[in-house]
Amino acid sequence: MNTLLPVLAGIIGLAIGFLIAKMFEAEALKKEKILQAKEKFIELKSEHEKFILGREKKINDAEKRIRDKESKVSSELDKNKKLNQSLEEKEADFEYKMDFLEKRELEINKLHKRQVDMLEQISGMSAEDAKKELVESLKDEAKTDAMSFIQDTIEEAKMTAQQEARKVVLNTIQRRVGVEQAVENCVSVFNLESDDIKGRIIGREGRNIRALEAVTGVEIIVDDTPEAIILSCFDPIRREIARLSMHKLVTDGRIHPARIEEVVRKTEKQITEEIIEVGKRTVI
Repeated sequence: MNTLLPVLAGIIGLAIGFLIAKMFEAEALKKEKILQAKEKFIELKSEHEKFILGREKKINDAEKRIRDKESKVSSELDKNKKLNQSLEEKEADFEYKMDFLEKRELEINKLHKRQVDMLEQISGMSAEDAKKELVESLKDEAKTDAMSFIQDTIEEAKMTAQQEARKVVLNTIQRRVGVEQAVENCVSVFNLESDDIKGRIIGREGRNIRALEAVTGVEIIVDDTPEAIILSCFDPIRREIARLSMHKLVTDGRIHPARIEEVVRKTEKQITEEIIEVGKRTVI
């Protein structure tokens, strides 16, 4: 009995020691898990902060682009207003000169009649003879004065028409589009039959889309919008050239940089001819 008691006590001591060791081990594991969780939280927090900063930068950049575009539109509107005012002043000056010419012609006719009457009274010549003599004496002077003034007026009108033709065309287009919608209408949507076509438009390593942007001057945005590509440019003529060119390329099926440049040049020529025709009709 005396021998069994120490053995039993030893076993109990070992059991207690084992339990205590397990408790310490569990506590250490718990602390390690907590530390790992804290490190993961710090990592996620850092990634989230980077994401937020990135989003804020994109928003700030977008707002700056919008402000720049609004400033450009405002400047163009002011310039257009000054051009309209200048054209109105030149039109008024032209009308004044035409009115002066008509009055000058009336004065010459009156002077002609008075001189005919005087010649008939002084010389006793017949009206027909006096008329012939008077016409001969005044013809060169009257013709020189009238033709000189008419020629000057016509030349000035031609120069004014040539200088203002493009302005009139642009004013006509702008009146049709509506200047109050200039900011809202800086983009156009090019619809696609399938998103598969986007890859062909982009081209290998983006070569096709870069070629399109280079020759048209239009920003081409390919995003997640289904079956659509966004064309962004404040010049509506450039946007229309880009839209028609893309339509021709997609319809034809041949899309590569050389073909892109060829199609865009032909489309530019077509649009220019249409604008000139509209300008001629407007001036008339």
